[in-house]
Amino acid sequence: MDHSSEEESDISDSEINDYVEKPYQEIKAGKHRVCYPNDMFRCPFCKGKKKQDYRYKDLLQHASGVGKGSANRSAMQKVNHLALAKYLESDLADASSEPMKPAVQPETVCNPPEQDDLFVWPWTGILVNLSAKQEDENASLFKDFSKYKPLKVHIMRNQGDNNGYAIIDFKKDWTGFKDAMAFEKAFEASRHGKRGWKECGTHPVTSVYGWCARADDYESKGPIGDHLRRNGALKTISDIVEEARQEKDNIVADLTDQIDVKNEDLNNMEAKYNESSRSLTRMMEDKDRLQHAYIEEMRKLQRTAREHTRRVLWENDKLKDDLDSQRKQLELRSKELNKQEALTELERRKLDEEMSKNDVKNNSLHMASLEQQKADENVLRLIEDQKREKEEALNKILQLEKQLDAKQKVEMEIEELKGKIQVLKHMGGEDDVAVKQKILEMARELDDKMDEMNDVQSLNQTLIVKERQSNDELQEARKELICVSTFLS
Repeated sequence: MDHSSEEESDISDSEINDYVEKPYQEIKAGKHRVCYPNDMFRCPFCKGKKKQDYRYKDLLQHASGVGKGSANRSAMQKVNHLALAKYLESDLADASSEPMKPAVQPETVCNPPEQDDLFVWPWTGILVNLSAKQEDENASLFKDFSKYKPLKVHIMRNQGDNNGYAIIDFKKDWTGFKDAMAFEKAFEASRHGKRGWKECGTHPVTSVYGWCARADDYESKGPIGDHLRRNGALKTISDIVEEARQEKDNIVADLTDQIDVKNEDLNNMEAKYNESSRSLTRMMEDKDRLQHAYIEEMRKLQRTAREHTRRVLWENDKLKDDLDSQRKQLELRSKELNKQEALTELERRKLDEEMSKNDVKNNSLHMASLEQQKADENVLRLIEDQKREKEEALNKILQLEKQLDAKQKVEMEIEELKGKIQVLKHMGGEDDVAVKQKILEMARELDDKMDEMNDVQSLNQTLIVKERQSNDELQEARKELICVSTFLS
């Protein structure tokens, strides 16, 4: 049923009954379904997980309890449930296949009590004409009537009267009523009930008489009446049945409210859990995407490094070939000069000077060749060092990824444990020892997971520092390699 929040806020508790007619007519018109197969009913105003199958009387109790006794329900919810109760009572009265009755009905006796008979409640039995010996043996008297399951026996005496009296307390429930009726029936069967006691009059008798206390006993003078008025009250069976029904309705209403609150808490926890799961899923997707981007970047860097290495080696080979060509040209020139030794002194001096220059230049070229060889060796060594450092850095990064995966797994386990602990707190009662023990075990497990996550974070921080140091060393080696390559080119 759709109502705005303004309409709901305008309804006060005193005006609730004025708004019942509209949802009642909607139910009658079939807008809200109540009846289901197999004589089952459902509340159309309790949504989601709160929907459940009811018998007729159970749904009537639910609707009446929410409409009249639920303090946590809104005014519109009370209106809807009162309309449902009215529909059940007015239009589906024939659907109730069995009348309301107490949990335990008293057994049928020969002369069953009328519904309007006034009894002393809690159920009480009366014994009269007790002997002095019986008065002194309270335990024996209790044992004699133990088959009627008495709770307590009170022995008393009226001043100026030789007869002893006893008051027997029975249980307050229908089992106690059954025991009290059986107690009275046993005395009536032997003509030692209340009627037999009255027929004796002033004639002396030695037998014990007993019956179940009623209105005339409650209003009588003497110790019996005083005790009954002090410890009990007059009630009819109808009154007691009505009180039990009202108490049951209140319990049903309270339990309905508790179930609603529990369901709402569980729904909230489920929503939080789903949100956490979605967040973790997004985090894992981001992690996979970053890992893929990292792998692609590493492949790109490796391709660039290989191309740079090939270019440096190619340039070194080219430079070596140029040096060899110049050396061969100088050797040819030296041979030609040696053939011209027969030239004039001036030419010889020029030749000597030119040969000296050639020797100096040849030595310079030889030194340059040695330096080139050293440079080649340094380049190769730097390349090997760079390769080894890249492998170490990659291994550290892979180890860091494993630690990151372990950390994320621990975080997911922590969130799951928190969710389970919250669910157990809401599902268990205050006296549920097993649930409390389970919560304590999960709390200890949660502490262990938190310690494990802290250790993983510390290890991750250490690996990050080492990875940064390795990157710095790698950058310095790359700069040195570039400088050497530039110098050689």
